[in-house]
Amino acid sequence: MLMPKKVKHRKWHKGRRRNIRSATDKIELAFGSYGLKAMTNAYVDSRQIEACRRVLTRYTKRGGKIWIRIFPDKPITKKGNEVPMGSGKGAVDHYVSVVKPGMMLFEMEGITPAQAKEALESSGYKLPCITKFITKDSYGR
Repeated sequence: MLMPKKVKHRKWHKGRRRNIRSATDKIELAFGSYGLKAMTNAYVDSRQIEACRRVLTRYTKRGGKIWIRIFPDKPITKKGNEVPMGSGKGAVDHYVSVVKPGMMLFEMEGITPAQAKEALESSGYKLPCITKFITKDSYGR
């Protein structure tokens, strides 16, 4: 599963303005011809990214290429079971990627449009946000 090798700060604050603005980065296809775009906000876990990657590799078989455009670098902490209130912040439990509306999550190349649509839509079911299938033609170029 994906996780950072080294981090500057082990535990992060949640942040003040969560889930308000749409994405300004990673909003267009950069590598492949087909992509999966997020339409809502979400924290995407490293396990969910791995589940999507497995679905996509099953469809490509050897002909296609996959790009994962998100990386889980935000640590999420959790306290143990039956721990009383207080006594500080819990230990790091897992890492998530902050996804905003309009952000490109995955890209594919080298397979037919029908196969790409089926693969990306099936992988979208594994994610906690609403997603949309995007092609290079859908930009109106």
